[in-house]
Amino acid sequence: MLRVVIADDSYLVREALTHLLDSDPRVDLVATCEDGAQLAEAVAAEEPDVVVTDIRMPPSGDAEGVMFANRLRSSHPRIGVVVVSQYADPRYGLALLDKGSDGRAYLLKDRLRDREHLLAAMFEVAAGGSVVDAKVVEALITARAAGQNAPLADLTPRELEVLAAMAQGRSNQAIAEELFLSKRAVEKHINMIFMKLGLAHQNDVSRRVKAALIYLAGVDTGDGSLAL
Repeated sequence: MLRVVIADDSYLVREALTHLLDSDPRVDLVATCEDGAQLAEAVAAEEPDVVVTDIRMPPSGDAEGVMFANRLRSSHPRIGVVVVSQYADPRYGLALLDKGSDGRAYLLKDRLRDREHLLAAMFEVAAGGSVVDAKVVEALITARAAGQNAPLADLTPRELEVLAAMAQGRSNQAIAEELFLSKRAVEKHINMIFMKLGLAHQNDVSRRVKAALIYLAGVDTGDGSLAL
């Protein structure tokens, strides 16, 4: 069974989530919490497989759920986190996935009416995967299109190095050896590249090709040619 802790400052949302999850024999709901402090205590006491948390909760009243999810990467790296929000805000999406997308999901609350959608996300993050609501991806792409001159502008220097190697057709292992990184680190960089380029929901082959094409279209040597 999947051991789950839920956290939301709304009593109605907690009750709705409890009703959704208690009726599934694959889930053991071990704690419900109304703020970040209770959530921290429940995680320490119960060691759940998955945390389902609202983005905005006391005590900060802002991105408490995202901050908690990021802290868990160090303290409890095996715990998956499903962040739910009524906002398709690109800032929250980028903050949640800043250290990698593995074991993380971002769902909008209006999706929670579909129990199977929530359960699928929970089992995905428990297995180390990731799920990002399509509306959140759209918001990320729209924000980038409105505020950026080039798709590559958001990439860090290291991410650009990884993308350049991808554009040359190198495998993840070859990139790791070339850049003196672990294969796991390369995978995390690639996940972030796909997210920043709006390719998170493409299949593996398609998004590698599209990322390479974006790179080739966006890297100018200054003399009109494209550099790898």
